[in-house]
Amino acid sequence: MMTENALQVQDRLAAFRTKIAEIGLDGFIVPRTDEYQSEFLAPYALRLEWLTGFTGSAGIAVILKDKAVVMSDGRYTIQLGKEVDPELFETADSTKASVGEWLSRKAEKGQRIGFDPRLHTPRQMEAIHKKMEDKAVLVAVSDNPVDAVWTNRPGKPMNPAELFPDEVAGSTSAQKRERIAALIREKGAEACLLTTTDSICWLLNVRGRDVLYTPVILSHAILYADGSLDWFLDPRKVPANLATHLGEQVRVFSHEQMAGHLAKFSGRKIMFDREKASLWFEKNLKDSGAELVEALDPIERPKAVKSETEIEAVRQAHIRDAIAVIQLLHEIDMEAHKGRMTETGIDERIQMFRAQQFGYQGPSFATIAGYNENGAIIHYRAMPETGKQIVPPGLLLVDCGGQYMWGTTDITRTIAIGPPTPEMKKHYTLVLKGHVALSRAKFPEGATGIQLDTFARQHLWDAGLDFAHGTGHGVGCYLGVHEGPVSISPRCREKLEEGMLLTNEPGYYLEGSYGIRIENIMLVRLEKKEEDGKKLFGFKTLTLVPYDQKLIDKELLTSDELSWLRGYYLDIEETIGPHLRPEMQKWLKKQTAFILE
Repeated sequence: MMTENALQVQDRLAAFRTKIAEIGLDGFIVPRTDEYQSEFLAPYALRLEWLTGFTGSAGIAVILKDKAVVMSDGRYTIQLGKEVDPELFETADSTKASVGEWLSRKAEKGQRIGFDPRLHTPRQMEAIHKKMEDKAVLVAVSDNPVDAVWTNRPGKPMNPAELFPDEVAGSTSAQKRERIAALIREKGAEACLLTTTDSICWLLNVRGRDVLYTPVILSHAILYADGSLDWFLDPRKVPANLATHLGEQVRVFSHEQMAGHLAKFSGRKIMFDREKASLWFEKNLKDSGAELVEALDPIERPKAVKSETEIEAVRQAHIRDAIAVIQLLHEIDMEAHKGRMTETGIDERIQMFRAQQFGYQGPSFATIAGYNENGAIIHYRAMPETGKQIVPPGLLLVDCGGQYMWGTTDITRTIAIGPPTPEMKKHYTLVLKGHVALSRAKFPEGATGIQLDTFARQHLWDAGLDFAHGTGHGVGCYLGVHEGPVSISPRCREKLEEGMLLTNEPGYYLEGSYGIRIENIMLVRLEKKEEDGKKLFGFKTLTLVPYDQKLIDKELLTSDELSWLRGYYLDIEETIGPHLRPEMQKWLKKQTAFILE
C-alpha cells in the first residue's frame, strides 16, 4: 500500500505531466536549485522536493511521459532509496550517470525536453546537450511548469537586509568594491555580472535571512569598473539606514528591472561567470549585443581569504560553539546508555545549548544525527516519524554547525554508545589518523586541494577502505558553511592561501551498520618564510572539542600523532575549560586524560 506522501507525489507527477504536454513538451528537467544557484533554498524554490519527495541538498530529476529519474551524488545514494518511490522514479548516482546520458538512452528521437533557463548555467546545459547525442531537443521555457501545478506554493521571502559591521569585515564596502573593480578594469571590461548571493553580501557588507542556514539576501548585482553597483532585489528589503550607509554609489532596483539593465550593454564588455550565472543571463546579454568576457566570479577568492578581524570573529564563534557541543557530549555520555535519547532529540538539544551562547543566530545546516545504520547515510537527516531511538550498543554520528554573530561553525563527532567493538575502534582510529595527518600537514605555496586530500585518505587506503565525499570544504565568515573556490578533494586544483578556512572531515561508512566521521575547521596560516622568499604553510585548528576516547586504539597511533593530539587537548583545556561549569570541567579533564597521560 502506498503511503500518503507517495500518493501525493503520484498525483503531483501526474498533474505535472499533463501540464508539460499542454505546453508542447515531451519531458522536463527539474534541478534542485533556484535562480541564484543556491545550495540552501527558500521554500518557494523546493521544486524537486515537492515533485519527487527527495529532500537532499543536491539533485536533479528528468520527467518524460512514461518514465522519470531522480539523480544525486554518492552522499545521497542510500537516501534516494529511502525517499524516492521506485514505482514512479528510477534513481541514479549523478557521478556515474549524467542527465544527458540518461536522456540519450530513454528519450525518443525529436522529443522536446523543456528546462527553465533561470535554473541552469550555460556549462550545465552544454554538458547535458553534449551527452544527448542530438537525440532530443532542449527547449527553454519562460514559465516553470512546476510552479503552475504547485498549489499553495510559498511566496518569496521578504526579510530586510542587515548590516555586517565594517570593523568585523576588515574593509568597508566601498573599499571592497574598488578592489574588485580593479580586477574588472584589468580584464578590459566595463562591468561584472554578480549572481551569487554570498558574493554580493560579502561585497556590500550585508547579510540577510531569506533562506535557512545561510545569512544572505536573495539578489543579483552589476558591479561597474568605477566601483559603483546596481543591486537588484525587492526595494522594500533595503532599510533606509542601510541605503544611507551604502551611499549613492549603490543603486537599488527591482528584479523586474534586471532585463532592461542588461539590454544597455549593447557593444560593451561585461564579465560573466558561465559556471555560476544562469543561461537566462547569458541569453539576455547576447541578445542585447553585449561582449561577454568569460571569467570566474572575481569575488570568490578574496572572500575566501579572511581578514584578521574576520579570523578573530570566527575564533570567538568557535569558543562559544565548543562550549555548546561539549555540553551535548557530556549529556550524551551521562544519558544515552539509558536508551531514552533519540536522533531528533540530539538536534533539539544542540540547538538549545547553542541558543544559550551569546550571538547565536541559528544552525548553519540541518543537523545530521545518525545512529548505527543511519550514520552510514552520509547526509542523513532524522525526522520525527523516522528517527531512531538510541539504544546501546552502537555508534552515533553527529554533524552540526552554528551561525554566530559573526562566525560560522561546522563540526562532526562520532560517539560510542556502550562498549564499541574492536572493528569500530579500528575504523575510527584509521579515520582519526587521516584527520590528524591533514591537521599536521605542511605544504608549499601553490599547493592545491587535490594534493592535500591524500593526507586524509592514506591510512584508510592502506586498509583497502575509502569514503565517497571530499575531505574538506571552504567556510564563510557568518556566510555559507560551504564556500568556494577551494576544497580538499580529489577534484580541486585551486591553490590554498593564508587566511582561508577549510574543514577536515575524513570518514568511513559501513552500509547497514554504522558511519564514522571526524570534522574540524582549520585556518591556513604561514608557518615560515625562507630568505629566498619561499613560504611554507600549515593549519591551525579552530574547532576545540575532544574526540571520543572510547573509540581510539592508542596502539595504532604513532608518537607524532599522539604529540599532536596532546597539543590539541591542551588547547581545549586552556581555551574552553575556564568557560565551563565545575562539573563540566571535571568531565572534560576525564575525556582528555586518555591522551594526556
